[in-house]
Amino acid sequence: MLYNLSNMLFKSKQKEDANDNFIVSLDIGTEFVKALVAEIDGENINVIGVGRARQSLSDMHSGAIADISSVIHNCETALIEAEDQAGIQARKAVIGIAGELVKGNTSTIKYRRPQPNRPLDDAEMEFIIEKIQERAQIKAQREIALETGNKDAEVKLVNSAIVGIHIDGYKISNPIGFQGKDIAVQIYTAFAPMVHISAIERVANELALDLIAVAAEPFAVARSVIGTDSSSNFTAILADVGGGTTDIAVVNDGGVEGTKMFGIGGRSFTNQIANEMNLSYKNAEKLKVNLSGDKLQSNIVQEATEAIENTLDVWISGVELALSEFDNLDYLPNRVLLCGGGASLQGLVDKLEDTDWWKDLPFNKKPKIKYIQPSEVVGINDGTGKLVDHTFITAMGLLRVAYDTYTGNENVGDSFKDKLNKILRV
Repeated sequence: MLYNLSNMLFKSKQKEDANDNFIVSLDIGTEFVKALVAEIDGENINVIGVGRARQSLSDMHSGAIADISSVIHNCETALIEAEDQAGIQARKAVIGIAGELVKGNTSTIKYRRPQPNRPLDDAEMEFIIEKIQERAQIKAQREIALETGNKDAEVKLVNSAIVGIHIDGYKISNPIGFQGKDIAVQIYTAFAPMVHISAIERVANELALDLIAVAAEPFAVARSVIGTDSSSNFTAILADVGGGTTDIAVVNDGGVEGTKMFGIGGRSFTNQIANEMNLSYKNAEKLKVNLSGDKLQSNIVQEATEAIENTLDVWISGVELALSEFDNLDYLPNRVLLCGGGASLQGLVDKLEDTDWWKDLPFNKKPKIKYIQPSEVVGINDGTGKLVDHTFITAMGLLRVAYDTYTGNENVGDSFKDKLNKILRV
């Protein structure tokens, strides 16, 4: 019996260790919760389980959780489906956060070193980075306080990433050991209200998940297409159109310049169709989804298209306003990559392709518009055959953040990248 018990304990420990190679992403969207279970295999992330559950109309508000108990139920449904397909229960999880009150910006601090001839070391870099994060947090807190009318609103850092480092005007990938007088460091930081983060933590606790990170969803989308290449020159505007919000990230030479969000998404168009055509929300959603097919009569399509025209104009104005705030860039990237269920609306793509919305912005030519395909997500392989279109990109990006966090926590060594990961870990 002692041998058998010992053997059982050994097998249990093996199973526990094996589970350490599995991660979960939860994309808690306004319309759907999407859950992915993946196995880490070296530098690759292999998706082995996919689950999805529809949200009720009152579950989310402006991209944030409004009904915790209902959202927990929906997450559980999606997670069970993904775990059943994967044949395993993974516990390490990353959950996305979105909404108009998530503030993501790239901040630059210029630091004049008192001893320019002394080689730069880890302690000095950590000091500089902490100063940037402190300044960014004060700015985010002020913005959220202004928008909510609550001057005591608490915020928390959810994501942070190096965009660029310059020493005396020269771009450096690893500053440790360099001498120099003036250091300029650019760091992307994303902050969210504590009330929203607490709701996500409650969801994770109720699902018995080990929450290793909360990620701003536009940051996750950016991570999905940049991957692990520190020298990446990937440049694009990323637009994740969800049910309740549109999240925009600008990526320049592999670095996230900033993220902006505004409260117009797929539900805005559905509500407009319901109001204009005197339909229930459910029937209006069905009509909207089928607008680009050949299942509807032409007069119905025309009426629905006219119903959403004003909302499309407001949406495109939101895009213009969001991009106008990137005034630190000489030129905006000349391609717009779309993802999210709300981006499936053909009228939205037509508005981006066929109007002159871009002419008053710093584009050097008309931007190209296309969807991000799952096959374009770096280092993530679909073993299920269910990641078929752009609607799963955010969930895949969250897997990338989970991988970054997991490998950073497990394999922190002496390299500069590892030390930065440790400094930036939240």
